[in-house]
Amino acid sequence: MSDFLSRKDILGLRDFTRQEIELVLDTAASMEDILQREIKKVPSLRGKTVVNLFFEPSTRTRTSFEIAGKRLSADVVNFSAAVSSVKKGETLLDTARNIEAMKPDVLVVRHSSSGAPHFLARHLSVPVVNAGDGRHEHPSQGLLDLYTIRKVKGRIEGLNVLILGDILHSRVARSDIYGLTTMGAKVTICGPSPLIPREYQALGVEATWDINEALRGKDVVIVLRIQLERMESSFFPSIREYVRYFGLNRERMKLAKEDAIVMHPGPVNRGWELADDLADSDVSVILQQVEAGVAVRMAILYLLAHVREEVES
Repeated sequence: MSDFLSRKDILGLRDFTRQEIELVLDTAASMEDILQREIKKVPSLRGKTVVNLFFEPSTRTRTSFEIAGKRLSADVVNFSAAVSSVKKGETLLDTARNIEAMKPDVLVVRHSSSGAPHFLARHLSVPVVNAGDGRHEHPSQGLLDLYTIRKVKGRIEGLNVLILGDILHSRVARSDIYGLTTMGAKVTICGPSPLIPREYQALGVEATWDINEALRGKDVVIVLRIQLERMESSFFPSIREYVRYFGLNRERMKLAKEDAIVMHPGPVNRGWELADDLADSDVSVILQQVEAGVAVRMAILYLLAHVREEVES
């Protein structure tokens, strides 16, 4: 297996091979070793510049990409659309081309429009990382979820995984499904019928609208946030009804395997899709996901920066 990715950009997990995923996860494991040291910094990307180009709010993704870059000794620049020339009418491509003219080495992009990072990747020579585009994909979240599962469970292949909640609006669900199925897991999705896109049945996953049926025998339960900000119409009668039929709590969790774990990409709507006592319980690995995010994003930046070095040389 090659020590470097053969692609310029990381835009989604749909076309990632098993070998590529394993390369990122194995590299992330090495990065995690660095994060356990007293001095959590190495010179791997010294002299490199990473630009975080975010057009949507973010806490975990933006902060962890920033920390990841700095742990590798890169210079990290955070771009905020709210205080940029975007407010003056500058287009996305013009903004990106002007930033590329300043010679960054990696561009990390989050945008509300599906396909925006792909559009930029076609027009720019600098490597582009998709940090979440609309309802499309969130590959670094998918990779850190895979990393967390492998670390806690010791494997991914053969596991029974449930993705529960607002599947329709979730870019995380898409990346998780692509990554999990590529790595040999069996995936089931569950949520209100209007929030289950039929396209998933073509991806080798099972769909159910019965949470009790969905939970039985599961090794991993990934709970998704109810994305009210993306809903232009009513997809369920009320939050109370959603909690009644699809909210995950300790009692329902007993239907899963005894050693099952609960995951959530954040932010959590406590008391809605996930009960407080379960979110903070010993079966929850939510904070381990956050911790893994730094190591995985260090791996992504390291691998992409070295791909560009190989191309330029």
